[in-house]
Amino acid sequence: MSKPQETLQLLRSRSMSSVLQDEIEQRILSGALQPGERLNENALAAELGVSRGPIREACRGLVESGLLTVIVNRGVFVREVSRKDAIDVYNVRASLMRLAGETLAERISEDQLAVLRDLVERMDTAEADDDFDSFYALNRDFHTRIVDYAENDRLRSISDGLVKELHLYRHRSILQGGGLHVSNREHKQILAALEAGDPARTGAALEDHIKAGMQRFLTATAQDTQNTE
Repeated sequence: MSKPQETLQLLRSRSMSSVLQDEIEQRILSGALQPGERLNENALAAELGVSRGPIREACRGLVESGLLTVIVNRGVFVREVSRKDAIDVYNVRASLMRLAGETLAERISEDQLAVLRDLVERMDTAEADDDFDSFYALNRDFHTRIVDYAENDRLRSISDGLVKELHLYRHRSILQGGGLHVSNREHKQILAALEAGDPARTGAALEDHIKAGMQRFLTATAQDTQNTE
């Protein structure tokens, strides 16, 4: 079954605009739609077999979530994030992850630790295979699990929104400053702190990990600027 047919089948149980918003979001998060790229509403409507109305409604939702932006008289574009935007989001994310780590370290179960260990081991395999796509997906899962396991609904809600924004530029940061190896070494430090049941150490490890990612991002963007001069 083709992707458009699968999408249309979902319309039986969910609103059209909700399904279309998820579809466009996944194209952004997968990299099929790149930052700065214009969204062709006519082409997308034709591909998915729907009218432009639901496409526009879906786009409005993605503008509100920070993934799309509207440029008057030009159209809808995948959002391009400035260095300041990125720094602001990274700093907020670092504080949230510190809170999640401190909370989780006091209550984490053996089953939850087993899941996190498995993710770190699989990231080791992805690193050895130089499989960035798999590593990135596992990396996202690792952080999502930590937030979920902390069982703070407000923290989860805010964090989910930030993660979507981070995705617009975070892939560049992982490849800097030692790449996948350094990133997963930091994951192992977080895991060791959780295994020790140490809230302060876990919170600090998570905050340091996010801020290290920010520094890798700044290095990547600085190099991009130099390459275009």
